[in-house]
Amino acid sequence: MATRTTTSDGTMSDDIGLMPQNKTVRTIVVSGVLAAIQIVLGITGLGLIPTPTGINATILHIPAILAGVVAGPIAGIATGGIFGLFSFLRATTPLFQNPLIAFGPRLLIGLVAFLVYRAVKPINEVLALALAGALGTLTNTAGVLGLAVLLPSPAGTPYMAPNVAWGIVVTNALPEVIVAMIITVAVGMAIRGAGRARRSTV
Repeated sequence: MATRTTTSDGTMSDDIGLMPQNKTVRTIVVSGVLAAIQIVLGITGLGLIPTPTGINATILHIPAILAGVVAGPIAGIATGGIFGLFSFLRATTPLFQNPLIAFGPRLLIGLVAFLVYRAVKPINEVLALALAGALGTLTNTAGVLGLAVLLPSPAGTPYMAPNVAWGIVVTNALPEVIVAMIITVAVGMAIRGAGRARRSTV
């Protein structure tokens, strides 16, 4: 009797056999589902967290983190790109009308989450998920704010002063990181549990 062998790229779905083994199909499925969730969160406003500064924190980046963890870097990049496109098309400030700021950091969210998860997973699964959520979030925050400080706006001055950027880091980054860690661990362990249940019935 022939046995099927598969290669693992370090993603959760490879470990548990929950997603289609064809990586192209898996990438399209995961990216599409998580991008749809992302768009719903954005349109309904459920993906925005009010803060005392008046600048909303966001969880719109979390689907890109989950895509990277569950299905790998390509799915993470694709989902992050859809987040960037959504941000660009719905931009109400010059900051996100700049495609480099709207897309650049968002393309890296899922990639960073994937690399962190793959590196830490052999040590501890929950820690790997939590750090993927935290560092994926900080990739978005640091990337957007860093470019806002460094790049000139259409008026010729930077989009944001450094002190304003640091204020946003202090007030927004912490709740975003905490929420991302909780959701990434919860969803990741739920998927892990579903995979174990599936295997036990095969």
